[in-house]
Amino acid sequence: MNLNLDASSAEAFNTQKVVVIGAGIVGVNCALALQILGYQVTLLDKQGIGEGCSKGNAGHFATEQVFPLAEPALLMQLPKMLLDPLGPVALSAKHFFKAIPWFLQFFNNMRADKRANNSTALQALNKQAIEHYKPLLQAANAQHLLVSKGSLLVFENTAYKDVLAMHSHYQGAGIAVELLDREQALALEPNLHDNIHHALFFTEVGHTGDPLAICTALAEYAKSLGMEFKQAAVDSIRQSESKVVINMEQDSLCFDHCVVATGAWSKNLLKDLGYHLPIEAERGYSFSIPLAETESPLLSRPVASAERKFIITPMEKILRLSGTVEYAGLHTKANNKRADMLLKNAECVLDKLPEQVLKNDEDNAERWMGCRPSLPDSLPVICQAPAHNKIFFALGHQHLGLTQGAVTGKLIGQLVQGQPTDIDMSPYCISRFN
Repeated sequence: MNLNLDASSAEAFNTQKVVVIGAGIVGVNCALALQILGYQVTLLDKQGIGEGCSKGNAGHFATEQVFPLAEPALLMQLPKMLLDPLGPVALSAKHFFKAIPWFLQFFNNMRADKRANNSTALQALNKQAIEHYKPLLQAANAQHLLVSKGSLLVFENTAYKDVLAMHSHYQGAGIAVELLDREQALALEPNLHDNIHHALFFTEVGHTGDPLAICTALAEYAKSLGMEFKQAAVDSIRQSESKVVINMEQDSLCFDHCVVATGAWSKNLLKDLGYHLPIEAERGYSFSIPLAETESPLLSRPVASAERKFIITPMEKILRLSGTVEYAGLHTKANNKRADMLLKNAECVLDKLPEQVLKNDEDNAERWMGCRPSLPDSLPVICQAPAHNKIFFALGHQHLGLTQGAVTGKLIGQLVQGQPTDIDMSPYCISRFN
C-alpha cells in the first residue's frame, strides 16, 4: 500500500470535507485512508475512539477465517447449542422472535452456491488484509503492535479423520496451514493441556498485544495529518444535491461526502436513508487476566479451541480469553457468566493458568462484552449507497473488523475518489439486501 501522494493528487481533494461516522477500527481506518488522500476528514463517534467492539476483542488478525458462519453442519448442532445458556451459542428468549428473520436469511446462506460465493468474497478481503496494515502501523510508529507468529487451532476429541478433512478444507481455500501432532504442537506452545492431541498451525496470521492501542495509534496518526475527532451522537443523515447534512442533537454539519461505519448500530441510520440492513448484534465476551510482573508468558501466539469455540490470546500484561456468540440485542445487560465460562474452558486447553487464577484471585480480571455487527451472509457492506452518490457504507464485518479494517479503508478511499478498486466490490454492496 503506497502512502505517498503526488502534490496534484492531494491538491485535487484537499478542499473536500468528509465525515466518517463511527470510530471503531473500521471507521478509524477509513478516516486515515481518506486523510492520507488529502481530504479534510472529521471522525464522529458517540463514545470515543475504539470504545466499542474494537476495545476488548481477541486481537486476532484472522485471515484464515474465509468460511462463512452459515455452515450446514450447524443445523444439527444449533438447537442443542441454543438450549444451553452457557454454551458457545446462546439466543435470549426475549430476543427470539426479533431474531427469526435474520436466522431465516442465515439458513438460506447455507446453500452450496451462496456459501461458495461468500467464501470467495471473504478470501478476496482477507488475502492482503495484514499487508495493508504494515505501512500504516509503521508510519504511526506502532509496528510493534502487530505480532506475526501465526495461530493454533487445537483439537481435544475430534476424530483424526475430521481434523485431516478440516486441514484439507483450509488448504483448498489457499490458506497457509500445517497439520501438527501433539509433540509438534507442544514444541510451539509447551503450555498446552494434556487434552490436546492435534492442532492446525496457521502460519501467516497475526495478533496484537493491545487491540485498542492499534485503534488509537492509527487515529493519532490521522490526527497528525489533520483529521479532527468529535464526540457526538448522530441522529440522522440527509443528502442534498451538493452536500451531506449530518444532524445531531444540538447541531448540524455539512460535508461533501459521508462514510457510515457504525457497526451493529447502523440499522436505524440506514433505514432513514431508505435501506434495509438485516444486521444482528452478535454479542461476544472476553475475560482478561492480569499477569504478575515476574510471570513468564504462558503463550506466544493465539490458541483457539475447535470444540469449545473460543480463543486465548497473549497480550501485554494480560491473557485474554475471548469468544462465544450471544443473540440478545444491542441493549440487553451483559451476562458475565458467559465471560466466566471462558475461564472454565481455558482450564481444559492450557496446562498452567496465570498466578491470579491459581490463587483464586479472579476479581481483578476484566469481563467485557462487545456487539459484533453480523450480517446473515458473513460479508460486510462496503459500497457507495446506491441512491446516494455522496454516502458510503463500511460496516457489518462480524468477527473480522480488526482483520479487515485496513483493507476496508483502502477500498473506501478508492470508492470516494471514484477510482477503480483493488477487488470486485459487487459482493459487498447493500443492494444484495434491497
